[in-house]
Amino acid sequence: KVIWTVLVTILGYASSLPVGEDSLCTAEELAKYRIIFTGKWSQTAFPKQYPLYRPPAQWSSLLGVTHSSDYSMWKKNEYASNGVRDFAEKGEAWALMKEIEEAGEKIQSVHGIFSAPAISRGTGQTSTELEAHPRHPLVSFVVRIVPSPDWFVGIDSLNLCEGDRWMDEVSVDLYPYDAGTDSGFTFSSPNFATIPQETVKEITCSSPSHPANSFYYPKLKILPPIAQVTIVKIKKSQLGLSAPFINLPAKSNEIIDTVS
Repeated sequence: KVIWTVLVTILGYASSLPVGEDSLCTAEELAKYRIIFTGKWSQTAFPKQYPLYRPPAQWSSLLGVTHSSDYSMWKKNEYASNGVRDFAEKGEAWALMKEIEEAGEKIQSVHGIFSAPAISRGTGQTSTELEAHPRHPLVSFVVRIVPSPDWFVGIDSLNLCEGDRWMDEVSVDLYPYDAGTDSGFTFSSPNFATIPQETVKEITCSSPSHPANSFYYPKLKILPPIAQVTIVKIKKSQLGLSAPFINLPAKSNEIIDTVS
């Protein structure tokens, strides 16, 4: 009786444990998506210290991965890896690619890597395709804000699967993040390492609360989105066809530079 009681207690406890984010995906096959990144970093929306030259406002290439919950590319309020630090500070992807590769080999948490070309100005679009697997339905990516000390935008572990079906489309507004590895306040700040390293933090209109901060707009309640990402499922009939360039409509809380 004692053994049986212990077993029942253990099984009951196990059943109450939280289930992994991706363990509930029961979709039967792979899903292919087109990911469209739209830069909305205009001088009208973000006039303070807007970089016009050497270099002008622009975006690095996009680097992303589809994965399981065992892997994390980056997380808010956690320390950035060496790979994310190098990418956020200098746009160098080698160390981050190595980290992704090792995660795939050791714990088989990564299904595929994807990348999209850089955007040579603050506003514009870039896109690529990605493949999600039922055991790897999460998407993460990073895009460096250029120029900046260690600022980036991205997504951490977005789940494309709902039960037994893949989502048809998802769109997310993106806001700037500080990797916590460089102490610069402005877009053009010189390299000044943060010692000790701090955690990844979202940059807002009031944080860091310093007048020198390039994103410091104390009269605003929130910053307008600096970018947006849309992920659209590719239907089987569309496989092999080149996807059209998608011009996404602006949302009501955004200010778009019509000149750009």
